[in-house]
Amino acid sequence: MLVDSPPESRAELASASPTRRVTRALGLLVSLLTLALVALASIAIGAKGLSPAQVWHGLFHDSGTYADVVVGDRLARTALGLLAGAALGLSGAVLQALTRNPLADPGLLGINAGASAAVVTAITYFGVTSLSGYVWFAFLGAAAVGALVWFLGGSRGATPVRLALAGTAISAALYGYLQAVMITDDAALGKMRFWTVGSLASATDSTITQVLPFLLAGTVVALAVARPLNAVAMGDDTARALGADLDRTRALSMAAATVLCGAATAACGPIAFVGLMVPHAVRSFTGPDLRWILPYAAVLSPVLLLGADVLGRVVARPAELQVGIVTAVIGGPVFIFLVRRRRTAQL
Repeated sequence: MLVDSPPESRAELASASPTRRVTRALGLLVSLLTLALVALASIAIGAKGLSPAQVWHGLFHDSGTYADVVVGDRLARTALGLLAGAALGLSGAVLQALTRNPLADPGLLGINAGASAAVVTAITYFGVTSLSGYVWFAFLGAAAVGALVWFLGGSRGATPVRLALAGTAISAALYGYLQAVMITDDAALGKMRFWTVGSLASATDSTITQVLPFLLAGTVVALAVARPLNAVAMGDDTARALGADLDRTRALSMAAATVLCGAATAACGPIAFVGLMVPHAVRSFTGPDLRWILPYAAVLSPVLLLGADVLGRVVARPAELQVGIVTAVIGGPVFIFLVRRRRTAQL
């Protein structure tokens, strides 16, 4: 486990020159334009390709073939990719600062495992068969595990190491339970197989409506704790000297990450590496200031998620690869590269 003492200093966080601030702002603008292009590609590319003019016609006309394809099939999928990607990126950035681990992701605290265990329980023991039912069980499972990790990690006396250890232990136990149930219940195995891979293909307006309030609330809290979390990320002693309330900041950060990741996982299934790769990558450009990392992560994580979704549709035509498979294929080598680079830098 890589848990670092933060190298950033107070001066480093506060000393951004006007030129660098302008560069960051321009970079964020370019990122937004990139996101718009990827979202357009997500709507246009599929089993039936559409031109930009056809996408426009489908979006702004009430009927016709293009409207059926764009609005009926792809718009909800793209919207869910935007929301889930932003949520995973924000939660990953918050957890990396909270645990002081630049290679942390939402799975570190057991949130994905909690959602998955809740879904398999709902299928096996409560007979839930619809995605709308999965959403609530998955979200409750993620929230319950987040609260349990916070309690086992020491609650008000929680430290980054305790939280990471508690999350790792709970994840192992829950994945053991998950595998045991799926092996002994063929029906659960069949129904869980698609959800656990992670996919945007089952997106509906109802799914988005159900998770949107949680995603908005988690986003607001995450952005609100950016400044105090900057101090916490520099170490407990420094944070206290700067006047940060450690317990309150950690509790709110944990709550924000749990709500964001839980809602995204409930809607899409567990999608790996998005919450790890993007916050880690943007930090090299923005520096350690979460007031910049969080907006960049919220914009570029959907770029990665939607881009992976589009790639999965292209490489397997006329079928498709689920986005969770594509992000895992991309993320595995990237994670190995990041770990090796950190080890080399520490030699």
